[in-house]
Amino acid sequence: MNILLQNLINGLTLGSIYSLVALGLTLVYGILHIPNFAHGALYMVGAFMTYFFMVDLGAHYWIAMLGSGASVALLAVLCERLVFHPLRHSPPVHDKIAAIGILLFLEAVVQMFWGADFRRMSSPFTGVMNIQGLIIPEQRALIIAGAAVLVVALQLFLRRTMTGSTILAMAQNREGAFLVGIDANRVAMMTFAISGMLAAFAATLYAPINLVYPAMGHL
Repeated sequence: MNILLQNLINGLTLGSIYSLVALGLTLVYGILHIPNFAHGALYMVGAFMTYFFMVDLGAHYWIAMLGSGASVALLAVLCERLVFHPLRHSPPVHDKIAAIGILLFLEAVVQMFWGADFRRMSSPFTGVMNIQGLIIPEQRALIIAGAAVLVVALQLFLRRTMTGSTILAMAQNREGAFLVGIDANRVAMMTFAISGMLAAFAATLYAPINLVYPAMGHL
């Protein structure tokens, strides 16, 4: 029975990470209809930014997570403004090609600065919890709890705030949103920022039990 429960915990851990990554990916696609194939690269950059803040700048794990989230959110907005926005009236295949180009570009930039070696990220949550013989590493428990909190927070943001309501309006009816004066550019930037931040948080949570490397975005 313990083996079954242990595998369940492992599955919940991986599923929690996938849920955070998928939330950002589907948020962008549902609102802007852009299949952002570069989303995995944002996840990878998030891990390396956290590594940079912790190792090179000596920041605490939580501070590094916030710094990484802000950095990747900014990077995602730059991708939207400089790449996807100019292609908004182009054939759909152009978005896909551009996203693949961003993916390859970001991987190359990361390899240029950090190399292709595998790196290990430390975490303050190195202990384990023993519950009736079931061993649960603290980092895995943090991943499951953290993902749940972020999912609930995103739902509250989308449904209880004016900005979230504009994002939902764009997702449900783009033409109607334009008619009532919703700023499509602002919504697009906000959506990409949230998407990038979720990817960075997911990478920061999962990297301590995995490894940090340029190809980790190939989820």
